Amino acid sequence: MRDPFPIAPIPALSAWIQPYADALHLPTLPLHIHEVLGAAAFYTFVHTILSPFISNAFFSKYYPKNHRARKANWDAHVVSLAQSVLINGLALWTMYYDEERANSDWEQRVWGYTGASGMIQALAAGYFVWDLGITLLNLDIFGLGLLAHAVSALAVYTFGFRPYLNYYSSIFILYELSTPFLNIHWFFDKLNMTGSKPQLYNGIALLVVFFCCRLVWGTYQSAVVYVDMWKAVQRGPDAGYIAAAFEKASGVDKNLMHFAKDAGPVPVWLAVTYVASNLTLNTLNWYWYFKMISAVKKRFEPAKKEKAAVPAGGKGTGNVATGAMVGEKQGLRQRAHSIEDVVPDSEELRQGTIQ
Repeated sequence: MRDPFPIAPIPALSAWIQPYADALHLPTLPLHIHEVLGAAAFYTFVHTILSPFISNAFFSKYYPKNHRARKANWDAHVVSLAQSVLINGLALWTMYYDEERANSDWEQRVWGYTGASGMIQALAAGYFVWDLGITLLNLDIFGLGLLAHAVSALAVYTFGFRPYLNYYSSIFILYELSTPFLNIHWFFDKLNMTGSKPQLYNGIALLVVFFCCRLVWGTYQSAVVYVDMWKAVQRGPDAGYIAAAFEKASGVDKNLMHFAKDAGPVPVWLAVTYVASNLTLNTLNWYWYFKMISAVKKRFEPAKKEKAAVPAGGKGTGNVATGAMVGEKQGLRQRAHSIEDVVPDSEELRQGTIQ
């Protein structure tokens, strides 16, 4: 499938990046550099212009425009929400309409290329270019955890321009299906709607979508890609297979193996990099989901009442009664239903644990 991005590659921009792409062995980068930079510019616009304008217009009571750290965090959540909705929609559209991608065999899944999947990869890379830039500019706010996340994610998506695992760019982007619900949960907190029914319903949706897209879908697809990578490390694409592909069709838009003509086995370091990144993310996903389950169970534990101290001699019944009342009030406070009992604290999530 051809790249459906409405703007064609810009010749001057492609020529500018070509020497760097050649040096780094990223032959498809010149075809998508305008999308990478365009996405980074768009998310910068959302962060610096659109988010402050909308937030001041509709949420001026809550928007922390005079607090640098809180404002940066608010605006970053607006960008994250916009990006997750946009990239998820495009990834689902690509998976549904890109027939060449859908019919890929394991060699095409590893070394193949379609313009539509390249677009998804480029837009994701553009987001992480913005993410890296905004984190470096506000390192005292976002910290080293988010910096490491931005660097590693950008590196992984950049390697895809070899092309490598281009097929899987849309698949693993769908981890982000839970991100809109996570950001909405965060905004409910900031709008003083913690514990409200809308936040409860959103929290339930977060748990369900997180389980389905990250644990079920993500774990299954990780197993599939591990098998493909194991095969690709053992040998490169078959010479007869490549010759038949070029005989059947020519051109980057028709031949999925166009960039695999001289491809050899996948370097071990590249496979290890992907496996390590994927295992880390999957481990975090499972860890946090069990933390969520544990938090849900705590909602049904009986409240503990504090025992009041009784003075020597058996006197002080008034103090006993007072202590019992205090214990009951504390017990009531412990049993107050809140979405905070269901999902991890959103600040902890923002600090790089779940992205």
